[in-house]
Amino acid sequence: MSLIVQKYGGTSVGSIERIKAVAERVAGTRKRGEQVAVVVSAMAGETNRLLKLATELSDSPNQRESDCLVATGEQVTSALLALRLEALGCPAVSFLGFQLRIATDSNHGRARIKSIESERARNELNKGRVVVVAGFQGVDSAGDITTLGRGASDLTAVALAAALKADACEIYTDVDGVYTADPNICPKARKLARISYDEMLEMAGLGAKVLQIRSVELAQRYGVPLVVRSSFNETEGTLVGKEDKSMEDVLVSGVTLDQNQSKVTIVGVEDAPGLAARIFGPIADAGIVVDMIIQNASEYGHTDMTFTVGRDDLRRALEVIERIAKEISASGVRHEDQVAKVSIVGLGMRTHAGVAARMFSVLAAERINIQMISTSEIKVSVVVDSKYGELAMRTLHDAFLENGAGAVRA
Repeated sequence: MSLIVQKYGGTSVGSIERIKAVAERVAGTRKRGEQVAVVVSAMAGETNRLLKLATELSDSPNQRESDCLVATGEQVTSALLALRLEALGCPAVSFLGFQLRIATDSNHGRARIKSIESERARNELNKGRVVVVAGFQGVDSAGDITTLGRGASDLTAVALAAALKADACEIYTDVDGVYTADPNICPKARKLARISYDEMLEMAGLGAKVLQIRSVELAQRYGVPLVVRSSFNETEGTLVGKEDKSMEDVLVSGVTLDQNQSKVTIVGVEDAPGLAARIFGPIADAGIVVDMIIQNASEYGHTDMTFTVGRDDLRRALEVIERIAKEISASGVRHEDQVAKVSIVGLGMRTHAGVAARMFSVLAAERINIQMISTSEIKVSVVVDSKYGELAMRTLHDAFLENGAGAVRA
């Protein structure tokens, strides 16, 4: 008997009718003789509604109390799904994070999972029950409820699958797999049958919103096969797993676009050892993730330092940088929030030269100016003016993925 962990996102459980449909799918899996553990998100929009209530009562809501509040969204859906499964004659039991003992650190709002005590869930599965787990939440050493960050029900599902040594973890969402690009922007985008962990990590980190990046990291670490499927139809999804030789034949697997980017430049920084640490250390201490960094060539002992952060973090980043700029006697700070990051991703880039040059030529032909460039073994990213972001994505998709098979093969 195989063990499957299924995760259903907010749109999949967004109404009573949708919860009934999910229950039918789960019960069907159980009837096929498989053990099933289910992780659920809050109903679509519920977390935002709860957070809005908190901000109506406080300009700066206490993080501990906010976690206690928003965790109720998943509590509702896990109980409702268990109730419906029971009504269908499928034995089920629901667990909250503290009941299953999903142990985390105490970083409220962005906690990290330390361990999952799987024995209770395993016992219930062995009794023939479906185990329904509230995603997105855990409990710290003090017994306080914690949450894992937005979109982290994926992380709960992968962590549970790893703890239970499940045969697969199926992520059900409102799309039916991982596409070569966002189909809402690129009508020619195609669903991928398979993609490697490394490629999915890059795509998730570069703006693709199908899977939460921390869940992909955890799946790769523990070798958990992920399947991305739609909860609205029965079509085959995309398998995310270990790479094989055939994957390396694919030059480019996908194109991503991240419109949530801002660019910050510190002007006139002294070109001396230790200055970069003095700049980026305090940014890291503030919990702000820096993406691309460029240092201009030194002139007369001074240089400019440019980097990107998420647009949501721009205000906090500027507060830190303007203070640091005064401390290091920089000439000033400039920022721009109307930028976008466009990237191409593919394992084939490891062994094939000229991919970046072709990318730059394609963008130049559309007169799209490149402001910043970043590369790794399997991706090339550029920052462009946000008004050209979608055009850049479509143009690159046409150039690299136009052959109808979903990727240009070497």
